Amino acid sequence: MSLKYKLTSKNEIPAELAAHYIERDGAWFLDAEGAADKAKLDEFRNANIALVQQLDEQTKRFHGIDPDEVHRLAEEKRKLEEQQQLKAGEVEKVIETRVKAAKTDFEKQLGAITSERDALNGRLVTIQIDQGVVAAATKRGLRPTAIPDITARARNIFKLVNGVPTAFEADGQTVRVGKDGVKPMAIEEWLEAQLSEAPHLFESNAGGGAASNSSGGSGNRSVKNPFRRDSWNLTEQMRLQRNDPNRAQQLKASAATN
Repeated sequence: MSLKYKLTSKNEIPAELAAHYIERDGAWFLDAEGAADKAKLDEFRNANIALVQQLDEQTKRFHGIDPDEVHRLAEEKRKLEEQQQLKAGEVEKVIETRVKAAKTDFEKQLGAITSERDALNGRLVTIQIDQGVVAAATKRGLRPTAIPDITARARNIFKLVNGVPTAFEADGQTVRVGKDGVKPMAIEEWLEAQLSEAPHLFESNAGGGAASNSSGGSGNRSVKNPFRRDSWNLTEQMRLQRNDPNRAQQLKASAATN
């Protein structure tokens, strides 16, 4: 039976699983490491798609404006000025007015479209970085309520460079390198630092820890075997089966023999 991450009423929770749900903001959430609200992730994805479409539309509008038209009108003015010299008429004033009007209108449209395009680009960059950070942080046990905090932190560090989130130092110009001292710091490496710098953003058993012990540790943290009757833990079972299925099988086998 699949477990629902969010329930609107306590009455919907099976009695045997009541201990694994917590109340938050008027609803009941499965207390499982790495779980995130599907609606929130869908919101990120849908917003990303919408922004890409808007950006494409604005690009088409920009392409529809021909900057050469201004130069053509200026050339027309020059030619008519030559004719005016011959005819001594008022053609110059007429053409000058036309050129000035066309140039003003063009600059106004270009400025508006450029500003709108830059704004859409900025929003698209932010969403792409947010998605990458939330996806990676969720695997490390990010609390659903900590999404705004972790994304705000990431936006101060990462910028999109050639489509890739790249970390920068506080000056916003110097690329922040990773532990190897060569490549730019990746989102995953940055998140590892957040586990110690901002542990309140993650579930209590997320991140690195002591090595496994004789009671059945999960590899990188010291916990009891969650499959044993005396230390039964459904949340930890689900986490192991998702992140380390081989270890989960080992612990199951160990619990069955004890």
